[in-house]
Amino acid sequence: MWLKPEEMLLKNALKLWLTEKDHKYFVLQRRRGYGEGGGGLTGLLVGTLDTVFDSTSKVAPYRILHQIPESQIYWSIACGVSSEEINKHWEWLEQNVMQILSVFDSNEDITSFVQGKVRGLIAEESQNTSIKEEDDPEKFREALLKFDKWFGLPEQEKLVTYYSCSYWSGRVPCQGWLYLSANFLSFYSFFLGKEVKIIISWDEISRLAKTTSVILSESIHICSHGEDYYFTMFMHLNETFLLMEQLADYAVKRLFDKETFQMDLLFSDHLQITKRVLENRARTEYFTALFRLPREESLDDILDCFLWIPFCHAHAFGKMFISDNYICFRSQDANHCHVIIPMREVMYMICNIKRVWDKIPPRLRNVISVVKTKTVRHPVLECLFQVLEMKRWRFWGAGHSLTGEQKNSGETLGSKPVPWNSDSWGHTLLKYTSYKRNYKLLLFYDLQLKEKMKVQSWNIHFVEYGHGVCMFRTKKTRDLVMRGIPEVLRGELWLLFSGANNDMAAHPGYYTELVERSMGTCTLATDEIERDLHRSLPEHPAFQSDTGISALRRVLTAYASRNPKIGYCQAMNILTSVLLLYAKEEEAFWLLVAVCERMLPDYFNRRIIGALVDQAVFEEFIRSHLPQLTDHITDMTFFSSVSLSWFLTIFISVLPIESAVNVVDCFFYDGIKAILQLGLAILDYNLDKLLLCKDDAEAVTILNKFFDNVTNKDSPLPPMVHHPPVGCDNQPPHPKVDITELIHESNEKYGEIQSMEVESMRRRNRLYVIQTLEDTTKQNVLRVVSQEVMFHTKDLEDLFELFKREHFLSCYWIPHSPALKHHDSSLPYLEQYQIDSKQYCRLFKHLSPWSHSANVDSLAKWSFRLLDENSESLINFKEFASVLDVMYNGSFTDKLKLLFKLHIPPAFTEDEGVIPSASKHPQLFDEAVTRGDELNGSNKGKINIQTYLKQWQDELVRKEESIRALPRINQSQFVQFSKTLYNLFHGDPNEEALYRAITTVTSLLLRMEEVGRMLNSPGSPIRGASFASQGCQSGDDIQEIQTADKCEDTPQESQTDVGWTFAFEQILASLLNEPVLVTFFEKPFDVKVKIEQVKSVQLRAKNQPKVYE
Repeated sequence: MWLKPEEMLLKNALKLWLTEKDHKYFVLQRRRGYGEGGGGLTGLLVGTLDTVFDSTSKVAPYRILHQIPESQIYWSIACGVSSEEINKHWEWLEQNVMQILSVFDSNEDITSFVQGKVRGLIAEESQNTSIKEEDDPEKFREALLKFDKWFGLPEQEKLVTYYSCSYWSGRVPCQGWLYLSANFLSFYSFFLGKEVKIIISWDEISRLAKTTSVILSESIHICSHGEDYYFTMFMHLNETFLLMEQLADYAVKRLFDKETFQMDLLFSDHLQITKRVLENRARTEYFTALFRLPREESLDDILDCFLWIPFCHAHAFGKMFISDNYICFRSQDANHCHVIIPMREVMYMICNIKRVWDKIPPRLRNVISVVKTKTVRHPVLECLFQVLEMKRWRFWGAGHSLTGEQKNSGETLGSKPVPWNSDSWGHTLLKYTSYKRNYKLLLFYDLQLKEKMKVQSWNIHFVEYGHGVCMFRTKKTRDLVMRGIPEVLRGELWLLFSGANNDMAAHPGYYTELVERSMGTCTLATDEIERDLHRSLPEHPAFQSDTGISALRRVLTAYASRNPKIGYCQAMNILTSVLLLYAKEEEAFWLLVAVCERMLPDYFNRRIIGALVDQAVFEEFIRSHLPQLTDHITDMTFFSSVSLSWFLTIFISVLPIESAVNVVDCFFYDGIKAILQLGLAILDYNLDKLLLCKDDAEAVTILNKFFDNVTNKDSPLPPMVHHPPVGCDNQPPHPKVDITELIHESNEKYGEIQSMEVESMRRRNRLYVIQTLEDTTKQNVLRVVSQEVMFHTKDLEDLFELFKREHFLSCYWIPHSPALKHHDSSLPYLEQYQIDSKQYCRLFKHLSPWSHSANVDSLAKWSFRLLDENSESLINFKEFASVLDVMYNGSFTDKLKLLFKLHIPPAFTEDEGVIPSASKHPQLFDEAVTRGDELNGSNKGKINIQTYLKQWQDELVRKEESIRALPRINQSQFVQFSKTLYNLFHGDPNEEALYRAITTVTSLLLRMEEVGRMLNSPGSPIRGASFASQGCQSGDDIQEIQTADKCEDTPQESQTDVGWTFAFEQILASLLNEPVLVTFFEKPFDVKVKIEQVKSVQLRAKNQPKVYE
């Protein structure tokens, strides 16, 4: 490998390098301890130094230096892994450089020329790679060389980055290097002769966390297949951990969660994954999650700035986030100020500093006018202040005029302020619904006193902080939300806080198109929707008429059409019903989109992974905040079963509707954090009672009573009728709990929970949840398969892991791999993992005890056809294990039956090519057949044929398939069957005896068939006698005779040949007479040896297509 020329002093390295070739201007050297005469104490010391100090010499012990005569300064220009590689570089120098150096006048010119040549070669090599995108391409090339040398992974494996660290093996730290690639975490260390090499696939990691202990300072803990790995001594631990989280999350989404991955176009090709891309992605995800923006939004830049806060008359320091469509600000104190400015709302922007203008994305400059101003404040502040000021006045209500200072400034708004109108936000189900008791909902001007006070508080807030998408969001905003949003403002503010208004503004007319396209269609989702329509808040009058039911149907059907990957999931109907009470249909649709795709990701899919992840996060918070409860209720599955409906329906299904809407208010403002805080507060409120519970049922009863007695004393809605549980008539009444007080208490006690902390815990627990689901799948598959095979449990588990790994190997390096389409978590357990013909053949060639056969490729192909009964070109693990079980644990009859079925349709077809024979002694076959009429039983030993017949009888009773039901094998099929047996014996210690036995059996079967034909057709020509007397020189001769028979011109003879067949009973009975054959097929094989071999070559063999593919 050519290296960027670096200056070095050779005098300090004389004892570590040996010169092998010398030139006036170049020298070729070999690292001491490598190559001929390497090893020993010198090799151990040098190897340890190279690993600890990250020397390229560890993997490239050869180098070429450019030297200047009479100078101790040298330039390193090339290194090599092997002598052949470095000699190629030396030969290139001899042919292209050394011969022309004499034309230069000075040594400086020679050095410049050599350096230019080497840099040109490096540029040419890096032209078609992503190395040039790295911060230090030369160092990265060296790291890539070590990565390839040490781990032997395929060339397609994309190295992302690498770090120096220590791995704790027991109590001893091993200093080495950690390599993070697209599909694997790899570590290498070499210390005093002890080599440590670790390769962990990202999709096999079940735990990834930062830990601290007395011995280990701060380390990264990784758990895979029950084994723990600790890495420490990182220079940038947080950066490393974040990249690990991202790579692991990418792997599990790609392999186990296709629904989420397919919506992520950024990583459709693993070659796009670089450290810089991952860092940018992390910043963008933080940005979109923080401000509830669409997933497609990409962050351009983050700037430190001051924002003028008009209601405080002071500047707030924080960060400004700039994207293509939004400018956002967040103060350093997160509770102080929070602003979102969509570019579609910007009227103009004032910027008087050129360097600030240069940072504005080019796409935005077309819609931004630059206005010169004499007022000089902070440049970014100036931009934000002017925009916010314009938007503030644009969204304020009527009756608010410009101040004198603003009038004199000459600023224009472009339009007069529009007063807020209670009817301007359109029709909602709640607004036009009448209750049975002629109770009509009060509108904005007819609310009860408390509701009017709430509305007045929000109006004052709008005057002070702005009204609309650009308003300031502060601690006071959160306090108002926690008290409950007024009925008339709830739909509008839900849209604002969830970010659904941005989606709706970006897709005008989209909902109408979806409704027109989806109505009238009939799918599984629409059938489920129709079944659940009348179960959605049936006690509410809005859904006791066709108006509400039709609106609910349209919204759910439209979303199922928008996102067919999710379609419809239970609990979506309950959530959508509440949304329709306070928002128009289109608004309810976009609120549902925001909940399903951003705020509660992966909740509403087939495996509700998102809900399970948040339950795992909830359990972590219970352990940390309520340890006495977890000490009493040790089974954490109780909390999972109880809280599932809390997360899926945002407490709507367990709380009265008038109280549940207050929870939804907090959810849209604070996200999942609000649900977690409320869940902890509920458990804390009932802690004393829960600690007295003797079982889970009693605890569930306590929580249900609590929920039935949660009220909302400030709600203007009439309370819904709730029936008490059966058997509770004689019990004392449960005290009433106000939802507003409960929410306030949850924020007081657990308000320190941060949204970004929750997101990090989500990523961490996602690995655990998915691996738990995968373990459940594995256990169910093994439980079913173990009943039909005789492998030991550990061996069967190892076979499943190999089968699963083979399924995923093709997914690692092939974009849009077909194997990913085969994996579907919605299928039954056995069908979730399936492999195709190529994958099966690779495993068969390594695991089969018959893998030494010359026609192992044909055996693999035929057995795959036999197993693929439904002709889908895929087989599952049960089918794969069944054929291996026969080869390893089957009886003589079972193995023979398998071989027999491999040579008849559908496994074997007549157009199969001729299989070469592996026999080294074809004359044995010739000799045995020509003496077929002189069988004297010389190879026979003491074998009890009655025992095998009895075993055969028992197997017939046990198995449904009858041997008599097997079709007869014809002439061409029997020829291939005979050749397969020959190939199986190749390399066996009793090879010659086996060849003699099989030729004897073949000759006997041919004679038996000929006699049978003579008895059945006395007038037919006796062609079989001449066939046997001529002698079959080898298996190939049988094929030649078969071909000759087919070319006969006599119709009668051709018809006779068609009837030339054997039954399985004939072949079995003939082979039972040869004890050496019976012994061969009953010889035990240890599958553990094969499994270990496959484990060691499954990854490495991908670089050897001739061997593995």
